[in-house]
Amino acid sequence: MDRNLRAMASAAQERGLALRPHAKTHKCLEIARRQIELGAAGLTVATVSEAEVFADGGFDDLFIAYPIWPSPGRAERLRRLAGQVALRVGIDSVESAEALATAVGPLDVLVEVDSGHHRSGVRPADAAALIEAASKAGHSVRGIFTFPGHSYAPGAPEQAALDEARAMVDAGPHAEVRSGGSTPTARLAGTGPVNEIRPGVYVLNDAQQIELGTCDWADVALTVHATVVSRSGNRAIVDAGSKVLGADRLAWATGFGRLPEFPGARIVAQSEHHATIEFGDEAPPARGDILRVAPNHVCNTVNLADDLIVFSGGEPVDRWRVAARGANT
Repeated sequence: MDRNLRAMASAAQERGLALRPHAKTHKCLEIARRQIELGAAGLTVATVSEAEVFADGGFDDLFIAYPIWPSPGRAERLRRLAGQVALRVGIDSVESAEALATAVGPLDVLVEVDSGHHRSGVRPADAAALIEAASKAGHSVRGIFTFPGHSYAPGAPEQAALDEARAMVDAGPHAEVRSGGSTPTARLAGTGPVNEIRPGVYVLNDAQQIELGTCDWADVALTVHATVVSRSGNRAIVDAGSKVLGADRLAWATGFGRLPEFPGARIVAQSEHHATIEFGDEAPPARGDILRVAPNHVCNTVNLADDLIVFSGGEPVDRWRVAARGANT
């Protein structure tokens, strides 16, 4: 994990990019402190409650990279946060900009641009009009941001990075902050239109990153330790199902997770408390054996755990609380 942190921090610094890592991956104060110590400009979070956890943990520069709609309760919480830390929030419509101004007051905002993932965000050509409307509503528009989420497919990161750069240019490269970057595209961001990156998964990595070629097995810093409870033929059942590993499996993924010590094995099925592993031509491990499992999507797995057990030199040395577990509001 420490090597992953140093590598991303160095890569960003060498290319003149601000690194604002997404804390929704690890949700952990101890890891966030390491990121800041290595030069991160601040943290990215996904929700108001994540921002509250990290603000209370002493972090004073937070970006909620989400088009927040200010319900009455959420508006009051945003006002408190804005008085506590340097806060930026995302917008992707005139309606949300005006609603935030009315319910919360003037904020520092970034306009979300759709660079090809087709989730939230305005078309790049519409960004200038939204920037103007947000400014008219009283906000300080600090820039634009995007998430090239279509990088999460085999062979896709390079094109997604090009799409991201093009969207930044089309949206207006005059913006002070031009924030992008997923873990698959972070290594491709140069000194062009993007001047800030927000990768999250790189800290721990997972089976998806292995299959995308973004990292090697030596870079996978988080695994679930699961016990073989049953076996039949070339199959074994372990006691870590969807309530431990998470249920994510993109269409191109070869299973529900991977095993570092058995690279040919695949998790072919999951239920809540069972994972079915096929070992191919290899004999499956014995009942009672403990296996390391790399989940498909590490963000989901962390959010299902109370604590992270820290190993160094093969020995457990600490226990870190998942402070923002369940911080989904």
